[in-house]
Amino acid sequence: MSDAVEALPVGASDELLEGGLGLRFAVHAYGADTTGFVIRKGGKVYGYLNRCAHVPIELDWAQGEFFESSKLFIMCQTHGAIYAPDTGHCAGGPCKGGRLRPIAVREADGLIVWLPDEVVRAPGTQ
Repeated sequence: MSDAVEALPVGASDELLEGGLGLRFAVHAYGADTTGFVIRKGGKVYGYLNRCAHVPIELDWAQGEFFESSKLFIMCQTHGAIYAPDTGHCAGGPCKGGRLRPIAVREADGLIVWLPDEVVRAPGTQ
C-alpha cells in the first residue's frame, strides 16, 4: 500500500446523531468482505469494525442499532457484550479483556470519511 491513503466516504455528518443510529459501510478485513460502522458520542465520531470481540459476529441487531437502551455503551446484540464508545474496550459481559477493532475516521466539511489501513481495506481489495 502506498504512503498516501485515500479517505473513503461514510456519509454526511448530519446523518449521525449523538447516541443514535450508527452508519455502516463496506470494508474488507481479515480476508473477507464485511462492514465497519461509525457512531457519535460526546460530540465525536468513532469508527470500528462491525465484529464483536467475544465472537466474531456483527454487533447491531437491526441495521445501525449499536447502542444499548441507555445510549451509554455499544452492545453486541447477540451475547450482550458492552463496549466503551470512545475506546472500544470491553466494559462488561463476555468480551472480558477484549476490544473492538478501531477504524480511523475523520469528520470535515459536513462529511464523515474512513481511512483504510493494513488490516481494514476498501471492499474488493485483497
